[in-house]
Amino acid sequence: MDEKRVLLIVGGGIAAYKALELVRLLRKAGVAVRPILTKAGAQFVTPLSLSALAEDKVYAQLFSLTDEAEMGHIELSRSADLVVVAPATADLMAKAANGLASDLASTTLLATDKPVLMAPAMNVRMWEHAATRRNLAQLQADGVRFVGPDEGAMACGEYGPGRMAEPAAIFQAILALLETARPLEGKRAIVTAGPTAEPIDPVRMITNRSSGKQGYAIAGALAALGADVVLVSGPTALAAPAGVNRVNVETAQEMLSACEAALPAEIAVCVAAVADWRPETVGGSKLKKGAAGPPPIALVENPDILATLSKAARRPRLVIGFAAETDDVEANAKAKLRKKGCDWIVANDVSVAGTMGGDLNAVAIVTAKGVERWERAPKAEVARRLAQRIAEALP
Repeated sequence: MDEKRVLLIVGGGIAAYKALELVRLLRKAGVAVRPILTKAGAQFVTPLSLSALAEDKVYAQLFSLTDEAEMGHIELSRSADLVVVAPATADLMAKAANGLASDLASTTLLATDKPVLMAPAMNVRMWEHAATRRNLAQLQADGVRFVGPDEGAMACGEYGPGRMAEPAAIFQAILALLETARPLEGKRAIVTAGPTAEPIDPVRMITNRSSGKQGYAIAGALAALGADVVLVSGPTALAAPAGVNRVNVETAQEMLSACEAALPAEIAVCVAAVADWRPETVGGSKLKKGAAGPPPIALVENPDILATLSKAARRPRLVIGFAAETDDVEANAKAKLRKKGCDWIVANDVSVAGTMGGDLNAVAIVTAKGVERWERAPKAEVARRLAQRIAEALP
């Protein structure tokens, strides 16, 4: 990635702050970043912070004699391998869809002959408006790629689709478009991610705090290296990574069935936080509180997806499990490796604040040969390193 260049257009929206983390991820991966900051975008992030992280000048004005002398807008529009718009506001999408060129950002989008990736960010009502849907369809027909948006709470207080994808997801989508070496081309990978939800009754369920971020990042990283990825996902608010086929499930039994249906595969990475138990019977109506106290709930063990795939007749060549531990992390991971029959265990300490549900992770790769410890890093970076390690193991 050291010779790759991204032209990053930062639009005006509260999500612009995420562009700073995106720049950091790209620079850490060796990708050069040249920023364009819109007038509205400068209301949310400063040119100084963007320039410092990008290690390059920030371009902002279409009619700037200095900017035009250094690099004219036509050359700027074609100076990179990929143009990324993050956040892509409703205004920027509308200008690009209709060929308008009223500022440096829109002029650059009209003049570029490079691939374009947009990460939309706007209020849910703006995202669902008929005009935005028309613009989206036109941009897709023009060949523009999209990552996100995600669904969730917004700064305006509303909830729904419209949140800009997390920097890790945009980073993976960028790598997928920039990656020319595709060592996993022709290989199929199954990745499980997120929590499972085991119903108690029509209202309540047994679940956990998994966000799915690490599993989604791994799915995106494998796709970036050319793998045909099936992402079997429990309930999350994340958008599927670029180039990934997502299968939505809720329970552990559904997740196992989806994994078995995706076989044969060369790679299986079981990241999902699967509930160990489920209620033996599911109430047909909501269980009510009563004088007798809480109702008894008999539990039965869920299927072990990692062990099942490790012992399957059509076993993937490389089966990797995750161990989320709160104590004796490496010892428990070694025991899990022996018990499950998989090839690697990726262990992490989820008692560390910000690990489960957060954007950072520190892992230990446990194999029959020993333990390799990786320092705490963004989950996108952990995913990229793991995907590279998988590619090296499967020549």
